[in-house]
Amino acid sequence: MPEGLRSLLNHIKTKYLAVNNLPIYITGNGMPTNDSGDTLNDVSRIEYMRGYISEALKAIEIDKVDVQRFTVQSLMDGFEGNKGYSERFGLHHVNFEDGNRPRTPKQSAYFFAQIIEQNGFVSRKQDHFEGVKISPPRRSTPLPPSEVPSASKAVWEKFTPQKKFDRQMYHYGNFSQDFLWGVSSSAYQIEGGWNAEGKGPSVWDTFTQTPGSGVPDNVTGDIACDSYNKLKEDLYMLQALKVKSYRFSLSWSRIFPNGRRESLNQKGVDYYNRLINGLLARKITPMVTIYHWDLPQALQDIGGWQNVQMIDIFNDYCDFCFATFGDRVKFWMTMNDPQGLAWLGYGTGQIPPNMEEPGTAPYEVAHNLIKAHATAYHTYDKTYRASQGGMVSIALNAEWVEPKDINVPRDLVAADRAMQFHLGWFAHPIFKNGDYPEALKAQVLVKSELQGLKTSRLPSFTEEEKNLIKGTADMFCVNHYTSRIVTHVTGAILPPSYQNDRDYTEEEMTDQPTTAIEFTRAVSFGMRRLLNWIKEEYGDPDIYITENSVSTPMEYAYDDIDRVFLYKTYIDEALKAYELDGVKVKGYATYLMDSFQFFHGYQLGFGLHYIDFNNIHRPRIPKFSAHLYYNIMKDNGFSLPDDEKMLYGEFKKDFIWSSATASYQIEGAWRQGGKGLSIWDKFTHTPGNILQHDTGDIACNSYNKMEDDIAALKKVKVSHYRFSVSWPRILPDGTTKYINQAGLNYYKKLLDSLIAANIQPQVTLYHWDLPQALQDVGGWENETIIERFRDYADVLFENLGPKVQLWITFNEPFIIAILGHVQGTHAPGFSDRPDTLPYIVSHNIIKAHAEAWHVYNDKYRASQNGMVSITVNADWAEPRNPYKQEDYEAARSVVEFYLGWYAHPIFNGDYSPLMKRSVLEQSLAGGLTKSRLPEFTPDEIKRINGTYDYFGLNHYCSVLAFPVDFGEIQHFEADRGVVLLRDRTWLESGSHWLTMTPFGLRRLLKFIKHEFGNPPIIITENGVSENGPVDLNDVHRKYFYEKYINQVLKAYLLDDVNVIGYTAWSLLDNLEWAVGYTERFGLFYVNRSDPDLPRTPKASVSFYSSIISCNGFPDPTTGPHECWNSTPTAIPTSAPTTTSTTESTTTSTTESTTESTTTPKPEGKVI
Repeated sequence: MPEGLRSLLNHIKTKYLAVNNLPIYITGNGMPTNDSGDTLNDVSRIEYMRGYISEALKAIEIDKVDVQRFTVQSLMDGFEGNKGYSERFGLHHVNFEDGNRPRTPKQSAYFFAQIIEQNGFVSRKQDHFEGVKISPPRRSTPLPPSEVPSASKAVWEKFTPQKKFDRQMYHYGNFSQDFLWGVSSSAYQIEGGWNAEGKGPSVWDTFTQTPGSGVPDNVTGDIACDSYNKLKEDLYMLQALKVKSYRFSLSWSRIFPNGRRESLNQKGVDYYNRLINGLLARKITPMVTIYHWDLPQALQDIGGWQNVQMIDIFNDYCDFCFATFGDRVKFWMTMNDPQGLAWLGYGTGQIPPNMEEPGTAPYEVAHNLIKAHATAYHTYDKTYRASQGGMVSIALNAEWVEPKDINVPRDLVAADRAMQFHLGWFAHPIFKNGDYPEALKAQVLVKSELQGLKTSRLPSFTEEEKNLIKGTADMFCVNHYTSRIVTHVTGAILPPSYQNDRDYTEEEMTDQPTTAIEFTRAVSFGMRRLLNWIKEEYGDPDIYITENSVSTPMEYAYDDIDRVFLYKTYIDEALKAYELDGVKVKGYATYLMDSFQFFHGYQLGFGLHYIDFNNIHRPRIPKFSAHLYYNIMKDNGFSLPDDEKMLYGEFKKDFIWSSATASYQIEGAWRQGGKGLSIWDKFTHTPGNILQHDTGDIACNSYNKMEDDIAALKKVKVSHYRFSVSWPRILPDGTTKYINQAGLNYYKKLLDSLIAANIQPQVTLYHWDLPQALQDVGGWENETIIERFRDYADVLFENLGPKVQLWITFNEPFIIAILGHVQGTHAPGFSDRPDTLPYIVSHNIIKAHAEAWHVYNDKYRASQNGMVSITVNADWAEPRNPYKQEDYEAARSVVEFYLGWYAHPIFNGDYSPLMKRSVLEQSLAGGLTKSRLPEFTPDEIKRINGTYDYFGLNHYCSVLAFPVDFGEIQHFEADRGVVLLRDRTWLESGSHWLTMTPFGLRRLLKFIKHEFGNPPIIITENGVSENGPVDLNDVHRKYFYEKYINQVLKAYLLDDVNVIGYTAWSLLDNLEWAVGYTERFGLFYVNRSDPDLPRTPKASVSFYSSIISCNGFPDPTTGPHECWNSTPTAIPTSAPTTTSTTESTTTSTTESTTESTTTPKPEGKVI
């Protein structure tokens, strides 16, 4: 009863508003539909809304009721009380069965959007918007031809030698305020309506409708995204994204069905007028491509682009477009990717018109395309520019290439030749001198002569044509996707082919991420280098990136994390080109929605919006990437996050500054001084376990080079040194039947030397090197080891305890359990029982830790007054998709299974509820009757709970997490139920598992504070690796320590986390377990080619020692500070320690604003 609303409004006015005359807000009006049938085509809701809104309008206009708001209930389907999800009130359909909870607009959403746009039921005149204001094009003078190689080789000389650290460094900043953020599409890929309302067939219609076309599943673009019939849906998408521009192409055969003006189809013209007007009404600038590969079939029937008549035919088509749409369109591209058309359409035959004449046709077609473009440009320039004020260009595809070896001159020449053959083929004539690049002309001429031809297969331009062509672009429009490596080769003489003419081969950059398309890796750094090359090669033009995206399989639907990574990295590289290199980058566009992907059909998606091509409505649903791209546009780039801003201040005065090692990794002397065998001795001597067949037999020989290690520690200026005791060096068979006095004497001497150097010891009882004799009777699987470990701890507490104030029972029990007893990549190398063994091992470790703690507490604490705890390791985890609750839960699961596995029993009394529930559910799913996770008895819980004096934490990096259902699989990983990955913006290190994520350390510290009652925390390991050639200027490690330690300072000063110490891993380059000596974490380089194994300080030594001397980070604006020293010369450290000078170092390369932070602790300043 819509009429009731009008009556109610009049009643309210008369009864309640006669005196005070307040406005009326309709705060809710809607109707439910059932969750069945055609949920998107909710015509009943449209009629309901039409009726009720009409009655409200009558009340306003006829009855003069002051109604000022009409609110539809509701924005989206939701939980409807006792009806649950069975009734749907939303304008947007929500799929509650999908963890992404996708919101799909119903027809009622489009209807209501139209009502809002019209402010009622009658179209109103829109505010006039002509598109973004553009400056008159910078008409550059013609440029001289490129040399061979071109002067632009300077781009390779500048960027190719970059270190990975410098190349990957993320850049925060913003584009210019007039930067043109946009999205793109093309007619055949999205419009459908292939024969609707007078449209003629295109070559793509003919191709895809021919059986055996080779398009996967024999699909066509007959309907595609049905954009011809879904204009309001497309405009709705564009408006929601808030883009500034939309690049689309005109269907030539929709406007001229037979390709010529006499066949004008007004219905097609009307469609594009509605689209352009709709864009302008939403303040979106149209960027129009006149020709995007879909040539009218009638023109192909007369030879297509091999026919020189096409130049004039195309010009007439362009002339019509300029005249018809040019009053509103200011950005024109005559054609898209003519290189792709020439080679794929006429060389390989992969796309229409499917010609296979690789030696001649691509050059002939390109020749005509270039002249057609130039002719159309001059038509606009002479006839329309003065009145319309627009710009015209051509959209060229460009892949970046890197020489195989920058130091091999002919590889560098080959890289330059590759750029000229691909991009320069079209860009050189248009942007330089009207002619092909010399590299292209010379290559084709030589090959032609070798083939016995009298003239080159590459056509020549006349002088008149050169003058016509040069300078026919007002901006540089570039499509970019990937980069490759090129190497010089001697190409085959026969058969004649554009490909053979080039004399180079291409290969993938195998260290870069793959995509769904073979041979097309996601190489973000290529974007910056390409933009720089264009700047150098073509006279510093204004550049618009008109296409950039990545393919993902359609089954990924909404969770397109690869596309998210692409935008975060590729756009950042464009930002570097703009802000750091001065490239005139003016705009960026990516794919609006999934569409017909030419010879990939509908198997791959490139868009921000997912299209269900099996649904007749072709619903448009935003993906994860759409949310990210929206925010990038909103921020106009990448603003510096608060997490990245430096905080200046100090730690508490007795803050522990340390560096760490472990016995097996540094001591060597594996058969010296009565030491017994450890499981790592056996593991490293077993073929195939360790990279390069390395062992710890000698390692850093610290057993015999104690003085050198002490000298290194003094150079770093640490207050503490964390080292571990080798259990088999003290108890060769693991039991107290025989105590090796030589081993005890070594550690007593080490303690005395440390204390004499004013360095306090932190001693780890167990850092993975279990006596092999104990492993032979079951190792950590045999619960008798609990007593063995207690006895071992007792021996150390008695003999070493008077000189030790900080004890760690176990280092990283998670690694012991998982790498040693699930993956088998660490000693003892078990992988046969991943369902039970890690839980049994961990159960015994936790009880062994508790027993050792009680031994100290009961027998030694009163006299020694030290602290005992355990060190657990943990990555921090973030949700892969921050818009999904399931991913947040997965991230929590990661931290609980890492850190909580051991910390919950010790700090809270038992395994965490999450872990117990997860293992139980997976056990039951596998048909078991009880959980595979062992249970503690009430007495064990009581004995374990509280067995700590501080929280020992090892942390290196963070991960992204999302949930996966492993079905009935019985495995630790299935219990955890997550998959981990790393954000591609995170800086890599020398270890595949370690990416630099400083923010995670602060978040982990806050988690520990809230989860475990803010215990004292000592960070007992934190560091970064390198591999490959030795470079003592380890800038990446300086960066790592600056950023990570600063996050610790933030946790201390801003979050009130009770952090009392920090330990750098590691003091020395040492044996890094299964990777041997290939990865180096040390502050000191150990030269393994020298039998004396000298320790040489890296640049990070002086940097870390300065942080220690300053007890934090002094504010550089109040400096200079005496505590901040300068860099020593990189010379080996030996005893006695020699004094050295140090260098002054800045703490941040990023400019930012400064703000003060006041806390009860020492004052800190954020900058």
